Amino acid sequence: MLDNEQRTAIADELARAEEERTMIPRLTARFPDMTVEDSYAVQAEWVKRGVEAGRRLVGRKIGLTSKVMQEATGITEPDYGAIFADQVYENGSVIDSSLFSNVRIEVELAFVLKDELAGPNVSIFDVLNATDYVVPALEILSSRVEMEGRTIVDTIADNAALGAMIYGGNPVKPDAVDLRWVSALLYRNETIEDTGVAAAVLNHPAMGVAWLANKLHAHGDALSPGDIILAGSFTKPMWVHPGDTVHADYGDLGAITCRFR
Repeated sequence: MLDNEQRTAIADELARAEEERTMIPRLTARFPDMTVEDSYAVQAEWVKRGVEAGRRLVGRKIGLTSKVMQEATGITEPDYGAIFADQVYENGSVIDSSLFSNVRIEVELAFVLKDELAGPNVSIFDVLNATDYVVPALEILSSRVEMEGRTIVDTIADNAALGAMIYGGNPVKPDAVDLRWVSALLYRNETIEDTGVAAAVLNHPAMGVAWLANKLHAHGDALSPGDIILAGSFTKPMWVHPGDTVHADYGDLGAITCRFR
């Protein structure tokens, strides 16, 4: 367990890394006693500073909910991070790669809420009832902590490696389709790189949102009407570089395209 001075110092390091698009040495190598709760406290400080600077909190991301992501990272439990309005891009955007570090893309579904979701006993049925619509989304990962050997403690402190998100395609009501069977084809520069099905996220993507609501309750927080929730990736992270065009085809739910410069 760390003290408040150590947590603040880590938040300072991460803020500099985000501003300078650099990485800091792995936290768990330097602070072997650092816990998951320490990491969420560091993340909360990062969010607090963003709000105080005038950034608008619009939702949360859930990470590491699928086996493919857990195998890709070596981390076996979910985590969450915060999404600010300035991190949300529309379909067709041209995105500046220099805003991020170690840029990767994940394929997800985003839940947009119409009602509050507050733990501790939120179920999949509560999530579906509280959801206004579900829309295809891509997450841009940006790592500000050294990637080699990192644990969930490193990832959570790094705001779950969130860089940004892109939404697009066709918004649907949560009961309009079988969300478990939503699938996507992921292309980079017109070459297919990966495919996935949303059931990979805890057997149903709404289960990720239920997990999040219950986890936030443990931290004295809840999900609000209008929040955007990235429910977790059902493809492995795909590296992208300046000049790359990314296209994700969700079939009946439409497609998302963006280009990195």
